Amino acid sequence: MSETSCFDCGNPSTHTRLPHAWMCKACRRRRHYHPQPCPGCQATRPLAYRLTDRADDTPIVCASCAGAESVFACSECGREDHPYGASRCARCILRERLTTLLTDPDTGQIHARLRPIFDELADSERPQTGIWWLRKQPGIGPRLLGQMARGELEISHDTFRALTSDRAHNYLRELLASAGVLPAYEPRIERILPWLDLKLAPLPANHADLVRRFAHWHVLRHLRNVARQRHLTKATTDNARDHISTAIRFLAYLDQHHATAAVAATQEQLEHYQTIHNISLASEYTFITWLRRSRINTQLRIPHAPAGTPAVTISDEQRWQHVERLLHDQTLRTYTRLGGLFTLLFAQPLSNIVAIRTNQITITTDDRVDITFSTIPVQMPAIVDQIIRNHLQQRGKSLYASRNTDWLFPGGKPGRHLNTENIRAQLVAIGIKPHESRKAALFQLAGETPAPVLAELLGIANTTAANWAKLAARDWTGYIADRAH
Repeated sequence: MSETSCFDCGNPSTHTRLPHAWMCKACRRRRHYHPQPCPGCQATRPLAYRLTDRADDTPIVCASCAGAESVFACSECGREDHPYGASRCARCILRERLTTLLTDPDTGQIHARLRPIFDELADSERPQTGIWWLRKQPGIGPRLLGQMARGELEISHDTFRALTSDRAHNYLRELLASAGVLPAYEPRIERILPWLDLKLAPLPANHADLVRRFAHWHVLRHLRNVARQRHLTKATTDNARDHISTAIRFLAYLDQHHATAAVAATQEQLEHYQTIHNISLASEYTFITWLRRSRINTQLRIPHAPAGTPAVTISDEQRWQHVERLLHDQTLRTYTRLGGLFTLLFAQPLSNIVAIRTNQITITTDDRVDITFSTIPVQMPAIVDQIIRNHLQQRGKSLYASRNTDWLFPGGKPGRHLNTENIRAQLVAIGIKPHESRKAALFQLAGETPAPVLAELLGIANTTAANWAKLAARDWTGYIADRAH
Protein backbone atom coordinates (compact mmCIF):
# COMPACT_ATOMS: atom_id res chain seq x y z
CA MET A 1 0.00 0.00 0.00
CA SER A 2 1.43 3.40 -1.01
CA GLU A 3 1.73 6.35 1.36
CA THR A 4 -1.10 8.11 -0.47
CA SER A 5 -3.54 5.19 -0.37
CA CYS A 6 -6.60 5.03 1.84
CA PHE A 7 -5.64 3.03 4.92
CA ASP A 8 -9.14 1.54 5.00
CA CYS A 9 -9.84 0.35 1.44
CA GLY A 10 -6.37 0.69 -0.17
CA ASN A 11 -7.54 2.90 -3.06
CA PRO A 12 -5.36 5.90 -3.99
CA SER A 13 -6.62 9.00 -2.18
CA THR A 14 -5.48 12.20 -0.51
CA HIS A 15 -8.96 13.32 0.54
CA THR A 16 -8.60 13.34 4.35
CA ARG A 17 -5.34 13.40 6.25
CA LEU A 18 -5.18 11.42 9.49
CA PRO A 19 -2.19 11.37 11.86
CA HIS A 20 -1.20 7.92 10.63
CA ALA A 21 -2.50 7.75 7.05
CA TRP A 22 -4.85 9.05 4.37
CA MET A 23 -8.57 8.18 4.10
CA CYS A 24 -10.73 8.39 0.98
CA LYS A 25 -14.06 10.23 0.81
CA ALA A 26 -16.16 7.06 0.68
CA CYS A 27 -14.50 5.50 3.73
CA ARG A 28 -14.74 8.75 5.67
CA ARG A 29 -18.45 8.95 4.96
CA ARG A 30 -18.99 5.30 5.85
CA ARG A 31 -17.19 5.59 9.19
CA HIS A 32 -18.94 8.86 10.02
CA TYR A 33 -22.44 7.55 9.28
CA HIS A 34 -21.82 4.19 10.97
CA PRO A 35 -20.18 4.84 14.37
CA GLN A 36 -19.20 1.86 16.52
CA PRO A 37 -18.20 1.26 20.14
CA CYS A 38 -14.61 2.40 20.61
CA PRO A 39 -12.28 -0.36 21.91
CA GLY A 40 -10.62 2.23 24.13
CA CYS A 41 -13.44 4.18 25.81
CA GLN A 42 -16.48 2.07 24.77
CA ALA A 43 -18.29 5.22 23.54
CA THR A 44 -20.11 4.92 20.21
CA ARG A 45 -18.18 7.23 17.89
CA PRO A 46 -16.64 7.25 14.39
CA LEU A 47 -13.50 5.11 14.48
CA ALA A 48 -10.59 5.96 12.18
CA TYR A 49 -7.48 6.39 14.34
CA ARG A 50 -4.71 4.06 15.45
CA LEU A 51 -3.19 4.16 18.90
CA THR A 52 0.28 4.36 17.31
CA ASP A 53 1.50 5.44 13.90
CA ARG A 54 3.71 2.44 13.27
CA ALA A 55 1.75 -0.79 13.85
CA ASP A 56 -0.82 -1.78 11.27
CA ASP A 57 -2.46 -4.27 13.63
CA THR A 58 -3.22 -1.85 16.47
CA PRO A 59 -6.92 -1.24 17.20
CA ILE A 60 -8.84 1.47 15.34
CA VAL A 61 -10.14 3.89 17.98
CA CYS A 62 -11.87 7.26 18.25
CA ALA A 63 -10.06 10.57 18.03
CA SER A 64 -10.07 11.16 21.80
CA CYS A 65 -8.41 7.83 22.58
CA ALA A 66 -5.78 8.52 19.91
CA GLY A 67 -5.18 12.02 21.30
CA ALA A 68 -5.98 13.58 17.92
CA GLU A 69 -8.35 16.24 16.61
CA SER A 70 -11.38 14.57 15.03
CA VAL A 71 -11.91 15.07 11.32
CA PHE A 72 -15.56 14.10 11.90
CA ALA A 73 -16.31 16.93 14.33
CA CYS A 74 -18.78 19.65 13.36
CA SER A 75 -16.94 22.91 12.75
CA GLU A 76 -19.62 24.78 14.70
CA CYS A 77 -20.48 22.68 17.77
CA GLY A 78 -17.66 20.12 17.76
CA ARG A 79 -19.99 17.11 17.96
CA GLU A 80 -19.46 14.04 15.81
CA ASP A 81 -23.05 12.73 15.74
CA HIS A 82 -25.73 13.46 13.13
CA PRO A 83 -23.52 13.97 10.06
CA TYR A 84 -25.14 15.93 7.26
CA GLY A 85 -22.96 18.48 5.44
CA ALA A 86 -19.28 18.51 4.61
CA SER A 87 -18.22 20.29 7.80
CA ARG A 88 -21.39 20.93 9.88
CA CYS A 89 -23.76 18.54 11.60
CA ALA A 90 -27.48 18.24 10.93
CA ARG A 91 -28.39 19.82 14.26
CA CYS A 92 -26.47 23.04 13.57
CA ILE A 93 -27.89 23.28 10.05
CA LEU A 94 -31.42 22.72 11.39
CA ARG A 95 -31.03 25.40 14.07
CA GLU A 96 -29.83 27.89 11.47
CA ARG A 97 -32.75 27.23 9.14
CA LEU A 98 -35.28 27.32 11.98
CA THR A 99 -33.88 30.65 13.15
CA THR A 100 -34.34 32.11 9.68
CA LEU A 101 -37.89 30.73 9.42
CA LEU A 102 -39.18 31.67 12.89
CA THR A 103 -37.58 35.08 13.40
CA ASP A 104 -40.03 37.89 14.11
CA PRO A 105 -39.00 40.83 11.89
CA ASP A 106 -40.24 43.34 14.49
CA THR A 107 -37.89 42.08 17.21
CA GLY A 108 -35.16 40.34 15.22
CA GLN A 109 -35.59 37.37 17.58
CA ILE A 110 -37.40 34.06 17.30
CA HIS A 111 -41.13 34.71 17.67
CA ALA A 112 -41.93 34.43 21.38
CA ARG A 113 -44.98 32.18 20.90
CA LEU A 114 -43.13 29.94 18.45
CA ARG A 115 -40.08 29.43 20.67
CA PRO A 116 -41.44 26.01 21.85
CA ILE A 117 -41.59 24.89 18.20
CA PHE A 118 -37.98 25.95 17.72
CA ASP A 119 -36.90 24.03 20.81
CA GLU A 120 -38.99 20.98 19.89
CA LEU A 121 -37.58 20.67 16.38
CA ALA A 122 -34.02 21.76 17.14
CA ASP A 123 -33.70 19.24 19.98
CA SER A 124 -35.41 16.41 18.12
CA GLU A 125 -33.97 12.92 18.20
CA ARG A 126 -33.21 13.00 14.47
CA PRO A 127 -32.52 16.54 13.19
CA GLN A 128 -32.15 15.16 9.65
CA THR A 129 -35.92 14.59 9.67
CA GLY A 130 -36.50 18.23 10.61
CA ILE A 131 -34.30 19.41 7.74
CA TRP A 132 -36.19 17.19 5.32
CA TRP A 133 -39.53 18.57 6.57
CA LEU A 134 -38.37 22.17 6.14
CA ARG A 135 -37.22 21.76 2.56
CA LYS A 136 -39.71 19.26 1.13
CA GLN A 137 -42.16 20.40 -1.53
CA PRO A 138 -44.66 22.03 -1.48
CA GLY A 139 -43.58 23.03 2.05
CA ILE A 140 -47.06 23.89 3.33
CA GLY A 141 -46.23 23.54 7.02
CA PRO A 142 -42.98 25.55 7.00
CA ARG A 143 -44.60 28.26 4.87
CA LEU A 144 -47.44 28.64 7.39
CA LEU A 145 -44.96 28.78 10.27
CA GLY A 146 -43.08 31.55 8.51
CA GLN A 147 -46.30 33.50 7.98
CA MET A 148 -47.16 33.11 11.66
CA ALA A 149 -43.69 34.28 12.71
CA ARG A 150 -44.02 37.38 10.50
CA GLY A 151 -47.50 38.17 11.85
CA GLU A 152 -49.24 37.44 8.56
CA LEU A 153 -51.38 34.68 10.10
CA GLU A 154 -52.88 34.41 13.57
CA ILE A 155 -51.51 31.60 15.72
CA SER A 156 -54.83 29.98 16.63
CA HIS A 157 -57.08 27.03 15.92
CA ASP A 158 -59.37 29.36 13.95
CA THR A 159 -56.60 29.79 11.37
CA PHE A 160 -56.60 26.06 10.70
CA ARG A 161 -60.39 25.83 10.69
CA ALA A 162 -60.37 28.26 7.77
CA LEU A 163 -57.86 26.09 5.86
CA THR A 164 -58.32 22.79 4.07
CA SER A 165 -58.24 19.85 6.47
CA ASP A 166 -55.44 17.89 4.82
CA ARG A 167 -52.41 15.97 6.00
CA ALA A 168 -49.96 18.89 5.90
CA HIS A 169 -52.22 21.33 7.76
CA ASN A 170 -53.25 18.71 10.33
CA TYR A 171 -49.62 17.77 10.99
CA LEU A 172 -48.60 21.37 11.70
CA ARG A 173 -51.65 21.93 13.89
CA GLU A 174 -50.84 18.86 15.96
CA LEU A 175 -47.21 19.95 16.19
CA LEU A 176 -48.29 23.34 17.58
CA ALA A 177 -50.71 21.68 20.02
CA SER A 178 -48.17 19.10 21.23
CA ALA A 179 -45.64 21.88 21.91
CA GLY A 180 -48.19 23.87 23.91
CA VAL A 181 -48.40 26.74 21.41
CA LEU A 182 -52.07 25.94 20.79
CA PRO A 183 -54.52 24.43 23.30
CA ALA A 184 -54.84 20.65 23.15
CA TYR A 185 -57.53 19.33 20.85
CA GLU A 186 -58.73 16.03 19.44
CA PRO A 187 -58.22 16.02 15.64
CA ARG A 188 -60.67 13.18 14.97
CA ILE A 189 -63.47 15.13 16.63
CA GLU A 190 -62.40 18.40 15.04
CA ARG A 191 -62.58 16.89 11.55
CA ILE A 192 -66.20 15.85 12.12
CA LEU A 193 -67.33 19.50 12.34
CA PRO A 194 -66.71 20.52 8.69
CA TRP A 195 -68.00 17.11 7.59
CA LEU A 196 -71.21 17.76 9.57
CA ASP A 197 -71.70 21.17 7.92
CA LEU A 198 -71.41 19.57 4.47
CA LYS A 199 -73.92 16.85 5.39
CA LEU A 200 -76.46 19.35 6.75
CA ALA A 201 -76.15 21.97 4.02
CA PRO A 202 -78.67 20.40 1.56
CA LEU A 203 -81.22 19.41 4.26
CA PRO A 204 -84.45 21.25 5.06
CA ALA A 205 -84.00 23.68 7.91
CA ASN A 206 -86.04 21.66 10.43
CA HIS A 207 -84.12 18.45 9.67
CA ALA A 208 -80.75 20.21 9.78
CA ASP A 209 -81.58 21.78 13.13
CA LEU A 210 -82.64 18.46 14.66
CA VAL A 211 -79.61 16.54 13.39
CA ARG A 212 -77.26 19.32 14.51
CA ARG A 213 -78.70 19.14 18.03
CA PHE A 214 -78.35 15.36 18.03
CA ALA A 215 -74.75 15.60 16.79
CA HIS A 216 -73.60 18.23 19.28
CA TRP A 217 -75.59 17.25 22.36
CA HIS A 218 -75.14 13.51 22.09
CA VAL A 219 -72.67 12.21 19.48
CA LEU A 220 -69.86 14.75 19.93
CA ARG A 221 -70.38 14.87 23.68
CA HIS A 222 -69.91 11.10 23.81
CA LEU A 223 -66.76 11.33 21.67
CA ARG A 224 -65.24 13.95 23.98
CA ASN A 225 -65.91 11.74 27.01
CA VAL A 226 -64.22 8.82 25.27
CA ALA A 227 -61.30 11.05 24.28
CA ARG A 228 -60.82 12.15 27.89
CA GLN A 229 -60.50 8.47 28.82
CA ARG A 230 -57.92 8.06 26.00
CA HIS A 231 -60.02 5.40 24.30
CA LEU A 232 -60.95 7.30 21.14
CA THR A 233 -60.23 5.24 18.03
CA LYS A 234 -60.91 5.48 14.32
CA ALA A 235 -63.70 2.92 14.71
CA THR A 236 -65.37 5.08 17.37
CA THR A 237 -65.38 8.19 15.19
CA ASP A 238 -66.52 6.16 12.16
CA ASN A 239 -69.47 4.90 14.24
CA ALA A 240 -70.27 8.48 15.26
CA ARG A 241 -70.43 9.56 11.63
CA ASP A 242 -72.63 6.56 10.89
CA HIS A 243 -75.07 7.53 13.66
CA ILE A 244 -75.39 11.02 12.16
CA SER A 245 -75.81 9.68 8.62
CA THR A 246 -78.43 7.23 9.87
CA ALA A 247 -80.39 10.03 11.51
CA ILE A 248 -80.41 11.95 8.22
CA ARG A 249 -81.63 8.89 6.29
CA PHE A 250 -84.38 8.20 8.81
CA LEU A 251 -85.62 11.80 8.69
CA ALA A 252 -85.62 11.67 4.88
CA TYR A 253 -87.79 8.56 5.04
CA LEU A 254 -90.21 10.26 7.44
CA ASP A 255 -90.38 13.30 5.18
CA GLN A 256 -91.37 11.09 2.25
CA HIS A 257 -94.18 9.69 4.39
CA HIS A 258 -95.40 13.11 5.49
CA ALA A 259 -94.23 12.86 9.07
CA THR A 260 -91.57 14.44 11.24
CA ALA A 261 -89.57 12.92 14.04
CA ALA A 262 -90.64 15.68 16.37
CA VAL A 263 -94.38 15.50 15.80
CA ALA A 264 -96.01 12.61 14.01
CA ALA A 265 -93.57 9.73 13.54
CA THR A 266 -95.17 6.49 14.72
CA GLN A 267 -93.95 3.09 15.79
CA GLU A 268 -95.57 1.64 12.69
CA GLN A 269 -93.50 3.92 10.46
CA LEU A 270 -90.35 2.98 12.33
CA GLU A 271 -90.99 -0.72 11.86
CA HIS A 272 -91.91 -0.17 8.20
CA TYR A 273 -88.63 1.69 7.71
CA GLN A 274 -86.81 -1.30 9.17
CA THR A 275 -88.65 -3.71 6.88
CA ILE A 276 -88.24 -1.91 3.57
CA HIS A 277 -84.54 -1.31 4.17
CA ASN A 278 -84.01 -4.91 5.26
CA ILE A 279 -81.71 -3.86 8.09
CA SER A 280 -81.54 -4.28 11.81
CA LEU A 281 -82.15 -1.26 13.97
CA ALA A 282 -78.73 -1.45 15.61
CA SER A 283 -77.47 1.73 13.93
CA GLU A 284 -80.80 3.50 14.55
CA TYR A 285 -80.81 2.83 18.30
CA THR A 286 -78.77 5.90 19.16
CA PHE A 287 -80.93 8.44 17.33
CA ILE A 288 -84.26 6.92 18.37
CA THR A 289 -83.14 6.65 21.98
CA TRP A 290 -82.05 10.30 21.92
CA LEU A 291 -85.45 11.32 20.51
CA ARG A 292 -87.19 9.57 23.40
CA ARG A 293 -84.83 10.84 26.11
CA SER A 294 -85.08 14.39 24.78
CA ARG A 295 -88.88 14.03 24.75
CA ILE A 296 -88.97 15.03 21.11
CA ASN A 297 -90.85 11.84 20.29
CA THR A 298 -91.80 9.41 23.04
CA GLN A 299 -93.91 7.16 20.80
CA LEU A 300 -90.97 5.39 19.16
CA ARG A 301 -89.70 2.30 20.92
CA ILE A 302 -86.77 0.04 20.21
CA PRO A 303 -87.39 -3.67 20.94
CA HIS A 304 -84.98 -4.95 23.53
CA ALA A 305 -82.43 -7.36 22.11
CA PRO A 306 -80.45 -9.13 24.83
CA ALA A 307 -76.73 -9.38 24.22
CA GLY A 308 -75.65 -12.80 23.14
CA THR A 309 -72.91 -14.88 24.70
CA PRO A 310 -69.53 -14.09 23.14
CA ALA A 311 -68.23 -16.84 20.87
CA VAL A 312 -64.59 -17.93 20.96
CA THR A 313 -63.62 -18.84 17.40
CA ILE A 314 -59.88 -19.42 17.87
CA SER A 315 -58.64 -22.65 19.40
CA ASP A 316 -55.97 -22.65 22.07
CA GLU A 317 -53.60 -24.35 19.63
CA GLN A 318 -54.08 -21.61 17.03
CA ARG A 319 -53.57 -18.96 19.66
CA TRP A 320 -50.22 -20.39 20.72
CA GLN A 321 -49.15 -20.76 17.09
CA HIS A 322 -49.77 -17.03 16.68
CA VAL A 323 -47.78 -16.33 19.86
CA GLU A 324 -44.89 -18.45 18.60
CA ARG A 325 -44.72 -16.55 15.34
CA LEU A 326 -44.82 -13.12 17.00
CA LEU A 327 -42.09 -14.17 19.42
CA HIS A 328 -39.63 -15.20 16.71
CA ASP A 329 -40.56 -13.55 13.40
CA GLN A 330 -38.13 -10.64 13.20
CA THR A 331 -39.42 -9.59 9.78
CA LEU A 332 -42.43 -8.04 11.55
CA ARG A 333 -42.28 -4.57 13.04
CA THR A 334 -41.56 -4.53 16.75
CA TYR A 335 -44.74 -2.66 17.62
CA THR A 336 -46.76 -5.22 15.64
CA ARG A 337 -45.15 -8.10 17.51
CA LEU A 338 -45.71 -6.49 20.91
CA GLY A 339 -49.25 -5.40 20.07
CA GLY A 340 -50.16 -8.93 19.06
CA LEU A 341 -48.45 -10.50 22.07
CA PHE A 342 -50.19 -8.16 24.53
CA THR A 343 -53.50 -9.14 22.91
CA LEU A 344 -52.86 -12.88 22.76
CA LEU A 345 -51.22 -13.24 26.18
CA PHE A 346 -52.87 -10.53 28.31
CA ALA A 347 -56.19 -9.90 26.49
CA GLN A 348 -55.47 -6.21 26.00
CA PRO A 349 -57.50 -4.33 23.35
CA LEU A 350 -55.47 -2.44 20.75
CA SER A 351 -56.93 0.88 21.93
CA ASN A 352 -55.26 0.30 25.33
CA ILE A 353 -52.04 -1.11 23.87
CA VAL A 354 -51.23 1.90 21.68
CA ALA A 355 -51.85 4.20 24.67
CA ILE A 356 -49.32 2.47 26.96
CA ARG A 357 -46.78 4.93 28.38
CA THR A 358 -43.19 4.22 29.25
CA ASN A 359 -43.85 4.89 32.94
CA GLN A 360 -46.07 1.78 32.93
CA ILE A 361 -42.95 -0.30 32.27
CA THR A 362 -40.55 -1.18 35.06
CA ILE A 363 -37.17 -2.85 34.58
CA THR A 364 -36.12 -4.24 37.95
CA THR A 365 -32.60 -4.59 39.32
CA ASP A 366 -32.58 -8.26 38.31
CA ASP A 367 -33.42 -7.22 34.70
CA ARG A 368 -37.04 -8.34 34.96
CA VAL A 369 -39.57 -6.39 32.87
CA ASP A 370 -42.98 -5.61 34.38
CA ILE A 371 -45.89 -3.82 32.71
CA THR A 372 -48.79 -2.28 34.62
CA PHE A 373 -51.83 -2.65 32.38
CA SER A 374 -54.19 -1.52 35.14
CA THR A 375 -53.03 -1.24 38.76
CA ILE A 376 -50.84 -4.31 39.33
CA PRO A 377 -47.47 -4.88 37.57
CA VAL A 378 -47.46 -8.01 35.42
CA GLN A 379 -44.15 -9.79 34.83
CA MET A 380 -43.37 -10.32 31.16
CA PRO A 381 -42.42 -13.84 30.07
CA ALA A 382 -39.10 -14.74 28.47
CA ILE A 383 -38.41 -13.35 24.99
CA VAL A 384 -41.24 -10.82 25.39
CA ASP A 385 -39.14 -8.96 27.95
CA GLN A 386 -36.20 -8.81 25.53
CA ILE A 387 -38.41 -7.52 22.71
CA ILE A 388 -39.61 -4.76 25.04
CA ARG A 389 -36.06 -3.81 26.04
CA ASN A 390 -34.98 -3.67 22.39
CA HIS A 391 -38.02 -1.56 21.52
CA LEU A 392 -37.29 0.93 24.30
CA GLN A 393 -33.77 1.39 22.92
CA GLN A 394 -34.96 1.96 19.35
CA ARG A 395 -38.24 3.84 19.80
CA GLY A 396 -36.72 7.33 19.75
CA LYS A 397 -35.29 6.87 16.28
CA SER A 398 -38.75 6.80 14.72
CA LEU A 399 -39.95 10.11 16.14
CA TYR A 400 -40.68 13.07 13.89
CA ALA A 401 -40.25 15.77 16.47
CA SER A 402 -40.28 15.17 20.17
CA ARG A 403 -37.61 13.34 22.10
CA ASN A 404 -39.65 13.84 25.29
CA THR A 405 -42.71 11.77 24.38
CA ASP A 406 -43.58 9.08 26.89
CA TRP A 407 -45.68 6.90 24.57
CA LEU A 408 -44.36 3.36 24.30
CA PHE A 409 -45.53 3.39 20.67
CA PRO A 410 -45.10 6.99 19.45
CA GLY A 411 -46.87 7.80 16.20
CA GLY A 412 -45.77 9.84 13.24
CA LYS A 413 -47.86 12.82 14.37
CA PRO A 414 -46.46 15.08 17.09
CA GLY A 415 -47.63 14.24 20.57
CA ARG A 416 -49.75 11.31 19.37
CA HIS A 417 -49.38 7.61 19.94
CA LEU A 418 -49.51 5.05 17.16
CA ASN A 419 -52.88 4.53 15.52
CA THR A 420 -54.59 1.22 16.26
CA GLU A 421 -54.96 0.59 12.53
CA ASN A 422 -51.17 0.49 12.14
CA ILE A 423 -51.08 -2.65 14.29
CA ARG A 424 -54.46 -4.12 13.34
CA ALA A 425 -53.80 -4.11 9.59
CA GLN A 426 -50.41 -5.81 9.94
CA LEU A 427 -51.77 -8.48 12.29
CA VAL A 428 -54.70 -9.23 9.98
CA ALA A 429 -52.27 -9.48 7.05
CA ILE A 430 -50.56 -12.45 8.76
CA GLY A 431 -53.81 -14.13 9.78
CA ILE A 432 -54.21 -12.77 13.33
CA LYS A 433 -57.57 -11.16 14.12
CA PRO A 434 -57.07 -8.96 17.22
CA HIS A 435 -60.71 -8.99 18.39
CA GLU A 436 -61.06 -12.76 18.11
CA SER A 437 -57.61 -13.28 19.62
CA ARG A 438 -58.51 -11.16 22.63
CA LYS A 439 -61.65 -13.24 23.27
CA ALA A 440 -59.59 -16.42 23.12
CA ALA A 441 -57.12 -14.98 25.63
CA LEU A 442 -59.92 -13.85 27.96
CA PHE A 443 -61.47 -17.30 27.78
CA GLN A 444 -58.26 -19.01 28.87
CA LEU A 445 -57.32 -16.44 31.53
CA ALA A 446 -60.82 -16.51 33.02
CA GLY A 447 -60.51 -20.26 33.48
CA GLU A 448 -57.17 -19.94 35.27
CA THR A 449 -57.50 -16.74 37.33
CA PRO A 450 -60.14 -15.68 39.86
CA ALA A 451 -62.43 -13.04 38.37
CA PRO A 452 -61.58 -10.26 40.90
CA VAL A 453 -57.86 -10.77 40.28
CA LEU A 454 -58.33 -10.92 36.52
CA ALA A 455 -60.28 -7.67 36.53
CA GLU A 456 -57.55 -5.93 38.52
CA LEU A 457 -54.70 -7.29 36.41
CA LEU A 458 -56.19 -6.54 33.00
CA GLY A 459 -58.18 -3.40 33.80
CA ILE A 460 -61.59 -4.83 32.88
CA ALA A 461 -64.88 -4.54 34.75
CA ASN A 462 -65.63 -7.05 37.50
CA THR A 463 -68.84 -8.06 35.75
CA THR A 464 -66.94 -8.66 32.51
CA ALA A 465 -64.44 -10.88 34.30
CA ALA A 466 -67.25 -12.76 36.03
CA ASN A 467 -69.10 -13.31 32.74
CA TRP A 468 -65.99 -14.73 31.11
CA ALA A 469 -65.45 -16.99 34.12
CA LYS A 470 -68.97 -18.34 33.63
CA LEU A 471 -68.28 -18.90 29.96
CA ALA A 472 -65.10 -20.77 30.88
CA ALA A 473 -67.19 -22.91 33.27
CA ARG A 474 -65.28 -21.73 36.34
CA ASP A 475 -67.22 -20.56 39.39
CA TRP A 476 -65.05 -18.18 41.42
CA THR A 477 -67.83 -16.99 43.71
CA GLY A 478 -66.17 -18.65 46.69
CA TYR A 479 -62.71 -17.26 45.94
CA ILE A 480 -62.76 -14.53 48.59
CA ALA A 481 -63.91 -16.94 51.31
CA ASP A 482 -61.34 -19.52 50.24
CA ARG A 483 -58.57 -16.95 50.37
CA ALA A 484 -59.64 -15.87 53.87
CA HIS A 485 -59.23 -19.46 55.07
